[in-house]
Amino acid sequence: MVSGQLSHELEVKVPASQVWELYGTLRLAKLVEEQLSSAIQKIDLVEGDGGVGTILHLIFVPGAARYTDYKEKFTKVDNENRVKEAEVVEGGYLELGFTLYRVRIEIIEKDDHSSIIKSTIEYELNDDSAANASIVSVDTLAAISLIAQNHLTNTKL
Repeated sequence: MVSGQLSHELEVKVPASQVWELYGTLRLAKLVEEQLSSAIQKIDLVEGDGGVGTILHLIFVPGAARYTDYKEKFTKVDNENRVKEAEVVEGGYLELGFTLYRVRIEIIEKDDHSSIIKSTIEYELNDDSAANASIVSVDTLAAISLIAQNHLTNTKL
């Protein structure tokens, strides 16, 4: 079994409570669908309201990823600590030998006017698929953080 973890952090000049209003809801999925249309064709809500148990179906633009789609399930939504976790539950990384692909988002309060968006990927792979660990990247999460930052600093909530 091969496992690993990658993280990305971005400081934003927005209070953590406002960042969480975006990340802690389904609004982020809609924003990502609009802003990352070169990679993500569509994000469908399969079930749920944004809380634990919510399942999203992400469909990718052909050629944008090594898979066409996957479903992710929110396994943790902690509004108090501003932490959200989602795991791939069907397709995508699971078809490439991953037994776990989890994304954790933490919104960390820095002060009254700024916060940090910390995005972490945790993964596990079967030994015979170990070479696929090289496809794990925080680039998309970094792009989402920038999209969120631009949205939050250019929009009055």
